[in-house]
Parts: sequence; structure tokens; C-alpha cells
Amino acid sequence: MQASERLKGLDVFVCVADRGSFAAAAEHLNLSASAVSKSIARLEARLGLRVFARTTRRLALTEAGAAYYQTCARLLADLEHSEQALHSDRCELRGPIRIDLPAAYGRLHVLPVILDWARRYPQVQPQISFSDRFVDLAEDGVDIAVRIGGSDVWPEALGRRFIGRQHFISCAAPAYLKAHGRPQSTAQLMEHACVIYGQANGLGSPWLISGDTPGEVERRSMPARLTIGDGEAVVAALLAGFGIAQVPTWLVGQHLQSGALVEILPNLALDGLAMNVLWLKKRESLARVDALLQVLGAALRTDGHQVSETIGESSSSVT
Repeated sequence: MQASERLKGLDVFVCVADRGSFAAAAEHLNLSASAVSKSIARLEARLGLRVFARTTRRLALTEAGAAYYQTCARLLADLEHSEQALHSDRCELRGPIRIDLPAAYGRLHVLPVILDWARRYPQVQPQISFSDRFVDLAEDGVDIAVRIGGSDVWPEALGRRFIGRQHFISCAAPAYLKAHGRPQSTAQLMEHACVIYGQANGLGSPWLISGDTPGEVERRSMPARLTIGDGEAVVAALLAGFGIAQVPTWLVGQHLQSGALVEILPNLALDGLAMNVLWLKKRESLARVDALLQVLGAALRTDGHQVSETIGESSSSVT
């Protein structure tokens, strides 16, 4: 059988599976329900098996149909990506793009960049989610993700652009320091009320404290006045005068500039986790994905809230 014969009806089959009925698929494809039904019948005859289990109430994929659907859907998606890549230089950016961002950093620093970019390309449809959990880009259907931390070894299927490292400082509101004094040493810091980032079970993240030896970093559990599982809520507690917190500068930059928060013990400031833009390599040939990678790589690398370094660069052409 020729390859062209094998491709016949695949788009109809995938559409029926996605839409859940012949009628819905027919409407989407601008075909008659009879034409859709005949296409599926020809496909099943060619394969020699049933791809759909039909009842009076529902239409569902058979076990063999479900396995065949995965292959067909991937094949059609790859074909679409290839065609879009061929025409990307001549076409206006358009289509959906799935993006996953860290909750606080994403809202404060990445979302404004994406919104500004999307405003310039009205045919692009960003689909943005926020999470601090691990995301499997391929399994979750994510085109681009921004992540803080993670392994030093990334899957071959992913492209990566290093954008900097978090820079941690200790800070508090002037009103708190006026009432309780400004600590002058690590020992004095241990005597103060602290706002800790952590979960509702009371397990807060330890603070990173510079040791006596250059480059040495200790992890210390601090006396928690409050334990809060959201970065922006930690800042709200600081502004309300509940104590001292160790936070990344990207989270409190505007409050430091305004004087609403004050850095203490600058000798304890240190660099933390790496920050990366990640993407599926098989999607980077799409014009909209490549364009957004270019924008994010430039904007986040120079936003001034993390420390740059020369290691960890992706081998991708994204700049």
C-alpha cells in the first residue's frame, strides 16, 4: 500500500476522537455526518479492526483505536509544525503557545514580558499557567517553561537558556527594626522573629548562611514567627512588620528602592538557585515559539534581579 493511501482519513479519525462524535467532527471539518462515517468505515476496513466502540449513548476509542490515535495525532501535529516552520518567515505570528511559569517570579517578571509581546501579535494565543512543581513539558503539552532550580542534567528533548541565579538577602521593615533593633551578627539574627517560606505543615525552608570559609554555605533552621507557602505573601508579612526574611532580590526590589524594606547583614547575601528558560526542541522551529524565546532570553537575562554568570549556557541559537 502506498504511503498516500495510509494517510487518507487520518485527520477525520483524529477529529472524531477529539470531538467525541461524528456530528461534532463533521461540523468542525465542514463535512456531512455521512462523509465522516464513511471515512471512518474505510479506515477500519483498511486496518482490519474497529477503532471506535459505538453504543446508542456514546462513542469511545477501542484499545487498538487509542493506541492508533496517539500515533496519528503525533504525526499530524509534526506535519503541522513542519509546514508552519516552512512558512514562518512569510507569515504573521499566529496560533496557541503553552507557557508554564513559577508562581511569584512568573507573575512579577515574566508575565509582563509575555503580555507586551502578545500585544504586538494579536493572532498569537498564549496559554499561561503558574506552578512551582516539576513540569514534564512533553507530557503536559508545554512549549516553554521558566524554572528556578532543577537538575544540572536536562533531557535531550529540551532546550535550555540560563538567565541567571537568584540573589538572596535578609531584610525587614523599618518599623520592625525600630521596635526590635537591627541584628549585627548571625547570632543576633537567631534571636529575632523570622518569616519563613514553607508549607502549612510547619516545615519551613532553612536559610542559607555564609560560612567562615569563602564559598562555604550553611543551612540553618530559623525561629519562625510565621511560615508562609507563597513568596508574595512572605513580602506582605514583612511589610506588616512581622519580622525578618531571607528573600530573592527579584521579589523585593521595588520595596528596597522605595525604602519600605531595608536590607540587613549584607555580608550574609549570597547566590542561590539557577534560573532557566526551557523549551521543547521539536517546537522551537515554530515561528511563535522561537520569537517568544528570543524575547524572554533577552528580557529576563537583563532584568537586573538576578546575578549573571557565564556557565550553563544552552547550545541553542536563542540569544
